[in-house]
Amino acid sequence: MLSVVLALGACAGSPLRATSVASQARSDNVAAGGAADHALSMLGAPYRYGGFDPAGFDCSGLVHYSFRKIGITLPRDTRSLRRIGIGIAFDELARGDLVFFDQEGKKSSHVGIYLGDGRFVHAPSTGGRVRADNMDVTYWRLHFNEARRIPL
Repeated sequence: MLSVVLALGACAGSPLRATSVASQARSDNVAAGGAADHALSMLGAPYRYGGFDPAGFDCSGLVHYSFRKIGITLPRDTRSLRRIGIGIAFDELARGDLVFFDQEGKKSSHVGIYLGDGRFVHAPSTGGRVRADNMDVTYWRLHFNEARRIPL
């Protein structure tokens, strides 16, 4: 873990500060919480396969749009989103983290943004609309695959 922090510090081109990883994670998630706010403002927007703007979103399009609104450009597809960020445990979830689910037999084929209090926002499927759901619902609990934190 320390080598990752040192490597990232070297890439950033600025000296490492004496902050803990936990404190940095909290700071990142305050910023990522802004992405969650943007996603929430899209509640009711229609689902559209390949969509990434308020005219219609698919799941990864909503994530892409919401983070872009806070100045962070993320990959546009779920598979690529799974490859970025830092994997975190379910009990470490914080507002703005990405949550991935297995659907239709495909690993991590659905993504949403964690809101806190066991809820997440996502663009569910054809014919649906952007909505917030409780991760404690049996369906989501059974299909949850992983969570990732985007370092900002």
